[in-house]
Amino acid sequence: MLSSPNQETATLRSIRRSGHLIPFIGAGLSVPLGLPSWSDLLDIVAGHLGYDPRVFKLTGNTYQLAEYYVAVKGSIGPLRSEMDRMFNPSDESIRASRAHTALVDMHDSVIYTTNYDRIIERAFALRDVPCHTIASIDDIADVPPNATQVVKFHGTFDDDASLVLTESNYFDRLQFESAMDIKLRADMLGKCLLFVGYSLNDVNMRYMLYKLHKLRSQLRRDINRMPSAYLATFSAGEVQRTLLAQWDVSVIELDPLDKVESVADFLESLL
Repeated sequence: MLSSPNQETATLRSIRRSGHLIPFIGAGLSVPLGLPSWSDLLDIVAGHLGYDPRVFKLTGNTYQLAEYYVAVKGSIGPLRSEMDRMFNPSDESIRASRAHTALVDMHDSVIYTTNYDRIIERAFALRDVPCHTIASIDDIADVPPNATQVVKFHGTFDDDASLVLTESNYFDRLQFESAMDIKLRADMLGKCLLFVGYSLNDVNMRYMLYKLHKLRSQLRRDINRMPSAYLATFSAGEVQRTLLAQWDVSVIELDPLDKVESVADFLESLL
């Protein structure tokens, strides 16, 4: 199902204004703020372990190498501290991010993110808009009224135990039975997810879309034909559009030549 921002803006805006849109934010939204890539982070991991970064990256994938780090160091703590420092852009850069400003201005009741950092929460705070971080089952019980829930689906730097970073962490999440998973399954009933900031090659995102489609097909009781999800991305191509359409995901093609402005324009169009 191929869509363009212009074709889908009215539909998505209507869904959002009716309270039925849930943004699902990936790392791509914050890349313009100067955050490190996974390759950069693996260079740091290699340095901590005394490896040549080029050799280290040949020995396993990102999650396996993070797992090895924990096995050697005994905990994720030192790496988490380094990542927390690096994922900490200035207030000025967050204020200048049109995409983050638009995300706040949507005033959605719930936002999901697989990002570990607090950039989304800081964007809310800088505009004096209340939000509440949810990274554990305890956080679910303490949601204040009239605050946007920012659900940290892969955990937060504030709680090492919540982080989904190593291979074992991801295997555990594949069961789709954690407190965060159960919350997502409840939140998505009658709602539409909007994925922004994800790569088409992100296996975890694709698995999530597959699982959500399977759950949605089991739980749907009405004739609402709203897609299970929209994916805003760049240059999906016919193969990817066809595969995602099988999971009831509508693809919105953004401009690959100006990704930052294209994402910001798209999110602003939903206000």
